[in-house]
Amino acid sequence: MTQEHNYDLIVLGSGAAGLSAAVTAAYHGLHVLVVEKADVIGGTTAWSGGWIWAPRNHLAAEHGIRYSYAQVETYLRNVIQGQFNQERVSAFLHGAPQMVAFFHHKTALKFEPGLHIPDTYSSEEGAGTGGRSVIALPYDGRRLGRWIRRLRQPLAETTFHGLTIQAGTDLKHFMNVTRQLTSFIYVSRRVSKHLLDLLCYRRGMQLRNGLSLAARLLRSALDLGVTFRTDCRDMTLTQHNGRVTGVEFVTAQGTRMVRTSRKGVVLATGGFAHDPQRIAQLFPNAIEHQSLAVPSASGDGLNLGEQAGGVVEANYPSAGAWCPVSQVPQIESLGVFPHIIDRGKPGLIGVLQDGRRFCNEGMGYYDYVKQMMDNTPEGQAVQSWLICDHHFQRRYGLGIARPAPLPVGKYVKNGYLIQADSIAELAHKAGIDAIGLERTIAEWNQHAKQGVDPHFHRGETPYTRLQGDANHHPNPCMAPIEQGPFYAVRVIAGSFGTFAGLKSNGDGCVIDAHGHIIPGLYAAGSDLASVMGGQYPAGGINLGPALTFGYLAARHAAGIKAWEVDLREKI
Repeated sequence: MTQEHNYDLIVLGSGAAGLSAAVTAAYHGLHVLVVEKADVIGGTTAWSGGWIWAPRNHLAAEHGIRYSYAQVETYLRNVIQGQFNQERVSAFLHGAPQMVAFFHHKTALKFEPGLHIPDTYSSEEGAGTGGRSVIALPYDGRRLGRWIRRLRQPLAETTFHGLTIQAGTDLKHFMNVTRQLTSFIYVSRRVSKHLLDLLCYRRGMQLRNGLSLAARLLRSALDLGVTFRTDCRDMTLTQHNGRVTGVEFVTAQGTRMVRTSRKGVVLATGGFAHDPQRIAQLFPNAIEHQSLAVPSASGDGLNLGEQAGGVVEANYPSAGAWCPVSQVPQIESLGVFPHIIDRGKPGLIGVLQDGRRFCNEGMGYYDYVKQMMDNTPEGQAVQSWLICDHHFQRRYGLGIARPAPLPVGKYVKNGYLIQADSIAELAHKAGIDAIGLERTIAEWNQHAKQGVDPHFHRGETPYTRLQGDANHHPNPCMAPIEQGPFYAVRVIAGSFGTFAGLKSNGDGCVIDAHGHIIPGLYAAGSDLASVMGGQYPAGGINLGPALTFGYLAARHAAGIKAWEVDLREKI
């Protein structure tokens, strides 16, 4: 049985990019349908840290933090270099502050600014020291009503039994729960509320990070009358005279749906992180890779775009948005933990199989993996080990093994953590060169006591200092590793998603091999070739462009070219 229905705009995917497009289009009077492959809404966004890189946003300006367009463009030009695309960068830099203002003032999505979050490469001209990022305010899941059951659950590995914890003040309270009475009271209240939510709703209701972003966008879409279809399969685009006119798909009940669209289709299905064929083509050979993207991000958008005449832009330094991950035995969800917080803390180093350090461990997660790849000898597995002592593990945690007062024994027992009473024994158990590791630890300890890192300069930039511990002196990123037992966790290449995607213009319109627009076809999020050119200039450079190009694509479909308005004098 086939059913047909007409819409103004159809969006494939319900992550940040898809929901941004849906909300923006609906606000401007379009009748919108969101088609989602999974049986839940939120995409990889719901599992993310939720930070959004949106330079020159009005929230920062209200706090006296202002950057000129030229400053931000210079920074991106220096970082992106050969892959810098003037049209698309201009669209992003003009559109991002408009996007933030639109959602903050016109929808249920409200933000708070990251006033002290610096860009990754502090030494580059034009780099920002804060104010270029925003994050969705925490959200009470009860406000979604029955739709809370349709919102993706958070990732088990990065939450405390489903309780989302936000970087900043929230996280600091959890880290200091055994050290400060105010933190103990704060955490006790948060955990008590969470346990009550689990009892009443079978899920957490104190939504933070990417889960809050997804929930607020979903609430906004519902308020504006957006229609949702989940658990859809076998999607194909329909075309007439070269124009994309709609989509066909099969529901969970086996009904084939034909949905036509007057304005077109937005591809926002989440990239190809779980597409084995494209991974084999575009990722480095022979690396062990685990993605943090949701399983449904299997390349559907790219495949549909190519079938309609689009071209995948893949000549980037990296096709993946790298981050270091460890594999978690006895899988809770994905079985992968991203090492974002622990690497820059004082008293931890990363080493290769020869026992030597290979980078500034507190550098950006993308750069840590790049350095791991570049420094691993040919023929060896691309992997490293994070090494710390007992004091570090109890103070900061190591990977999924949380700090005190939570027990660490089960992670030693199941093999996630390697534990030993001496550095030599630790090296032997991990398969690391013992002499090399002992030499590295001895040298590290000597320099750590003085607070200097002559080899890799830990703690010498605003970005790396932010990753450290401001209460530790003289260097917030360095402390000796000398109090046994000692711990190691194996780290491999992971990714938050993919950078390679469909070529487009500044409005998110997909273009063909000849540079011509394919009428009625848009792309956003990880289905769109990254405006960052395969680089990682700041945290939030996945969600920032995802929201922005979803917004711009919908504005274009509604007949509005938002990014052409020059906001340089207004922000």
